[in-house]
Amino acid sequence: MKILVLNCGSSSIKYKLFDMTSKEVMAQGGIEKVGLKGSFLKFTMPNGEKVQLDKDIPEHTVGIEFILSTLTDAKYGCIKSLDEINAVGHRVVHGGEKFNSSVLINKEVIDMIVECIDIAPLHNPANLKGIDAISKILPKVPQVGVFDTAFHQTMPQYAYMYALPYELYEKYGIRRYGFHGTSHRYVSKRAAEFLGVDNNKTKMITAHIGNGGSITAIENGKSIDTSMGMTPVEGLMMGTRAGNLDLGVVTFLMDKEKMGTKAFANLVNKESGLLGISGVSSDMRDLEAAIEAGNQRAELSVEMFNYQVKKYIGSYAAALNGVDVLVFTGGIGENDTNVRREVCKGLTYLGIEIDEALNSKSRGKEVEISTKNSKVRVVVIPTDEELTIASDTLEIVSK
Repeated sequence: MKILVLNCGSSSIKYKLFDMTSKEVMAQGGIEKVGLKGSFLKFTMPNGEKVQLDKDIPEHTVGIEFILSTLTDAKYGCIKSLDEINAVGHRVVHGGEKFNSSVLINKEVIDMIVECIDIAPLHNPANLKGIDAISKILPKVPQVGVFDTAFHQTMPQYAYMYALPYELYEKYGIRRYGFHGTSHRYVSKRAAEFLGVDNNKTKMITAHIGNGGSITAIENGKSIDTSMGMTPVEGLMMGTRAGNLDLGVVTFLMDKEKMGTKAFANLVNKESGLLGISGVSSDMRDLEAAIEAGNQRAELSVEMFNYQVKKYIGSYAAALNGVDVLVFTGGIGENDTNVRREVCKGLTYLGIEIDEALNSKSRGKEVEISTKNSKVRVVVIPTDEELTIASDTLEIVSK
């Protein structure tokens, strides 16, 4: 069975086509700058060659049509006909309290995704555009929604509630939902398989750290707490997001800077984090180069980042009453040996001990970086959200 996975953002469309018989990635790529000048499709050929095709892409339906025509193109394609696509799996960012698992998309499901727009105004509309486009182009092909928030629906109420008047939760659904759930679900299962332990009898902390980042406490395969909240801006300091912030700062800055809600949202989502502190970049590689050149603000931003990751891991070790496995994933977690070393250096009280030589040469691959004497097993597991979406889609449509 061939399954197309789509991840539609406000101005982007990422895709992967899987042959689920072998779990082979037949094609992958993405469109950037949807609705903007200079839009293009970039993808990787089977031989590793990267190809960029420039095209005016005013909206998502045109973009998805372009992707599908490229998949069947005589020169660049990998399938002869769109009839070979058996199902489409969509990443949907916010499912609120309505979805605790992946579902076959129908009108009722679409209506419920629409209801969640108020709590995910930047993400769900784009996800819906992808669903709508496939409905128009491939009306007979089944579609499945896989929700970032679903994995975290096992959190107990005392962990997901905010200390606001309870009526606001009842009225607006204001609570912690968490994100990156598909990634946390995948790496926790894969880490258990890799280490040969029972995921249903393990206390695990998964650190998905990249330009966006979140940390999750997982007990016996279920999320019991996570760092992101009602929106992805809560929790860790990230590439451009502020993370946790004294709520008094919100009203203070809005008054002092005469800021409206949109301006403030832009500040904490796009101008803060590593970028805001360093003044250099949101990319850890750029910051480490700046540190080498003596940039003190870049050094401060990385110190803050490492400290916050360490602090969350420590708090979740307390929430779990101990930890058996620590997993690093995401762009930084998989590739940045300095961050892993500095974070683990501050966790020796948990009995964490990493093999410095193994850590320093391990990038982007599955590896255990803890020593034999470490009381907590520390692993790097590259995430594969797209494969998880494709697997969920296969399971649901096969029924």
